[in-house]
Amino acid sequence: MTGTRLEEPLGNLKGIGKNRVELLRSLGIETVGDLLFYFPFRYDDFRFRSLREMRREEPLSIRGIVASEPMLRYYTKKKSRLAVIVETEEMPVTAVWFNQPYMKERLQPGKRLFLFGKYDPLKQQIVVSETSFNEEKKTNRNGLQPVYSVSGSVSVKWLRGIIEESLRLYGEEIEEILPDELVTRYRLMDRREAVRTLHFPPDETALALARRRMVYEELFLFQLKLQAYKRINKAIPDGTVHRFPMEKIEEFIRNLPFPLTNAQRRVIDEILSDMRSPYGMNRLLQGDVGSGKTVVAAVALYAAVLAGYQAAFMVPTEILAEQHYRTLKELLEPQEVTIALLSGNISAGRRRDLLGEVALGWIDILVGTHALIQEDVSFHSLGLVITDEQHRFGVRQRKILREKGKRPDILFMTATPIPRTLAITAFGDMEISTLDEMPAGRKPVTTEWTVPERWDRVCALLRQEMEKGRQAYVISPLIEESEKMDLANATDLYMKLVKTFPQFRVGLMHGRLPSKEKDDVMSRFVKGEIDLLVSTTVVEVGVNVPNATVMVIVDADRFGLAQLHQLRGRVGRGGEKSYCILIADAKSETARERMNVMRETHDGFEIARRDLELRGPGDFFGTKQSGLPDFRLADLTSSRDFKILEIAREDAARLLETDSFWTDPAWKKLRHYLKKEASLEEKILD
Repeated sequence: MTGTRLEEPLGNLKGIGKNRVELLRSLGIETVGDLLFYFPFRYDDFRFRSLREMRREEPLSIRGIVASEPMLRYYTKKKSRLAVIVETEEMPVTAVWFNQPYMKERLQPGKRLFLFGKYDPLKQQIVVSETSFNEEKKTNRNGLQPVYSVSGSVSVKWLRGIIEESLRLYGEEIEEILPDELVTRYRLMDRREAVRTLHFPPDETALALARRRMVYEELFLFQLKLQAYKRINKAIPDGTVHRFPMEKIEEFIRNLPFPLTNAQRRVIDEILSDMRSPYGMNRLLQGDVGSGKTVVAAVALYAAVLAGYQAAFMVPTEILAEQHYRTLKELLEPQEVTIALLSGNISAGRRRDLLGEVALGWIDILVGTHALIQEDVSFHSLGLVITDEQHRFGVRQRKILREKGKRPDILFMTATPIPRTLAITAFGDMEISTLDEMPAGRKPVTTEWTVPERWDRVCALLRQEMEKGRQAYVISPLIEESEKMDLANATDLYMKLVKTFPQFRVGLMHGRLPSKEKDDVMSRFVKGEIDLLVSTTVVEVGVNVPNATVMVIVDADRFGLAQLHQLRGRVGRGGEKSYCILIADAKSETARERMNVMRETHDGFEIARRDLELRGPGDFFGTKQSGLPDFRLADLTSSRDFKILEIAREDAARLLETDSFWTDPAWKKLRHYLKKEASLEEKILD
C-alpha cells in the first residue's frame, strides 16, 4: 500500500463508528489502505444498449413508460410475482419484480421509470433488481457501478460512498511500488490511477488497463515473496548432506519386482541430487493415482539410511500408516533397514520402548500419523522427512516435524494432480517433481454414467463381481448443508444393500463413527473380510485394496472432478478389469460436463485442469486450508491471468538473482515489502 497515512485506523474516518469498524474488520478491512485496496468483485452496467443485442441473463438497463396495469400474484404469504408491460423506444418489455408487492402502487400506467436487471430476449422479459423513477439522476451517473462483497449492516451503497471519500482524502498517499523498469516494460497504468479506476471506472477500456496493472502487481509481489523464501533455502548451505553409495541404490532398484518408469527414474534422480546437496531439500512430488510415488519414497528413505540418518514418514490416517509400513517393510527390510510404526493402537509400554529405540537411533525409519509430532517423540539423527498428502496437514504440524532434526531434507507427496497454475502458486517456494507416466500393465478403469432408475443394473454388476470373489465400494456424498442427511443416506443405502445381497458381507463406514471403529471397518475390508463397503467420502486417498474391482458413486454430480477421480483410483489396483459407475441425475450443464469428462479421460492432470476451470482454485483441494492465497483480483482459472502469473514469476526470479536488487535504491520499496510482508531473514535482505 505504502504511504504512512494509509496505515491509519478506520475510526479516524468521518462516518465510521465502532460498530462499523467491527463489521469492516470482519471483511479484512482495518486501515484506510485496506479500504482503498478492497476492490469490487463485479460491476453493474447501467449503460443503455439495444435490446436486440442482448443475450439471455445478461444485465440490462432500460428506460420506458408503464404501459399496462400491474399484475400481482401471490404464491405463498411471503412470495409474490409482480409484472407490468413497459414500453421502450425499441419494443414492449415485460418487467417482473419478485417478492416486492409494495411496488404495485407506484407502477401506474403512464409512469416513466428506469429499470436494471437480467434480460431474457426470448421472453422479452426483464427480472428487475433496481428501480428508479428519477430517470434524469440515473442517466447522468457512470455506466459501470462497482459492487463489493459486504455483510451485516454494511451496504454496497454505504461502502461505495466511504471509499469515494477516502480516495478524496487519502488518494495522493498511494505511491508507486513497482520500479520504473517494469512499469515501462509492460506499459502499466500508474498505481494511484489504477486504484481509482478500479473503484470508479469511466469506461471498460480504462477498467481493463487498471485491472491488468493491479493483477500483475498482486501476482508479482506474491511470486517475489515465494522466490525469496526459495532463495533463503538455497542461499545458506546448512542442510543435511546425504552421502550414500550410488551402486547400492542401483542394486536396490534392479532387485525391485517391477521395472521403474522413465518418470520414476527422472524423479528419483532429482530427489537424490537434492539429498546430496548441502542446501536443504524442499520438494513436492506429485503424481496421479497409481503412478508409483511410494516406490520413489522408498528409494529416498533407503538413501537416507545408507547415509547414516533416520527418516520419518508422516501420513494423515492410521490405515495409510499401516499400509505404508507394510509396503516399506517388504521393500526395505531385506536391505537390513529397521522400520517401525508409531500407531495409536500400541500399548503404553510398547510405545515407551519404541520411542526409546528411536531416540537411540536403533530405528531407521519411523512411519506414523500426526503422532510423530508429539512432544515425547525425538530422533537421534533425523535427516529426511516425507509427508504424504501434505495438504491434509497444517503448516504448523509440518513445521514441528521438521524441527525434530537439524535442517532435514523435506519431501512432500500428493496424489492430487495439481495444474501448473496452482502448483507455481500454492507451492512456488518448492521444487516440483512430477510423475506423469503410469507403470506398464495398469489397466484403465471402465467408467460409465447412469441414472438412478437403472439401479438394478448396477446391483447386477456388483453381484457378478462379488460372485467372482471380488470386492466393491458404494460411495454416497457428503452433503454439507446437513451432515445428518449424509449419515442417513449412507445408512439407508447400507440397509438396502444388506437386503439385496444377504449372501455377502456388507460393511458401513461414515464420518460419525469413532476413529477406532472406522479403522476397524477399513482394516476388515483391506483383509477381505468385507465384500461390499458402503461409505461416505472418508474412504482415504491411497488405500490399496487390489481385490476391489467396482466403485459405485451415488449422486456423483455432487462431487468435484478431482474427488471423483480420487475415488475411481481406489479400484483398478490389481490385475482384474475394474469398473467405476457414476449414478447421477445430472440436470445442470456443469454436472453433465463433469460426468462426460470422467468417461472420456483417465489423465489426472487433465481432470485437475478441468476441475479447476469448473470449481475455481478455492475449492480445488476440498479444503480452504490448502495454502492457496486469497487474491484480491487475480483469477487463476483465467488463461489471461495465468499468463500474467507466469510472467510475474519469471520477473521475480530474475530480479532476485541480480545483485543490484539488494543495494539499488530503485528497489528499496520492494525490499521493504519483503521484510514487512514475508518476515524473511534480514541477513538475506540487508
